[in-house]
Amino acid sequence: MDIYLSINNREQLITLPVLPTEFRIQSGMKNDTYDTISQGEIKLIGMETLKSISIQSFFPSKDYSFLKDRAYKGWEYVNMLEAWKTRRVPIRLVISDTPVNMACTIESFEYGLQDGSGDIYYTLTLSEFKFIELGKRSV
Repeated sequence: MDIYLSINNREQLITLPVLPTEFRIQSGMKNDTYDTISQGEIKLIGMETLKSISIQSFFPSKDYSFLKDRAYKGWEYVNMLEAWKTRRVPIRLVISDTPVNMACTIESFEYGLQDGSGDIYYTLTLSEFKFIELGKRSV
């Protein structure tokens, strides 16, 4: 399995060098509950909410034998993700060997040093981005 992040149809691509130990995708529904006089509480099934995922791992500052990719080192990953946030464009998340392939926004990106290794530990939280499709109006 590999995890890829990219922008603008792979204009820039990051292969996460160290896979997280786990990931979970949150997928919900926007259901509503109402109180009625004759039937008590009822539930109306709503539309799907946006999916979200949180990834925790680290960006290595040096070469390790277990790395999935060696294109960048430590702070280069952080700088690239921060630049993507500043550009305010959706990013593409692809997790190979799974059906996960979705446009996302960066909801939060927390990072820092923790064990003296120089590696940058991070938590990246992404939320699904849906491209708006407007129908054409006939004149």
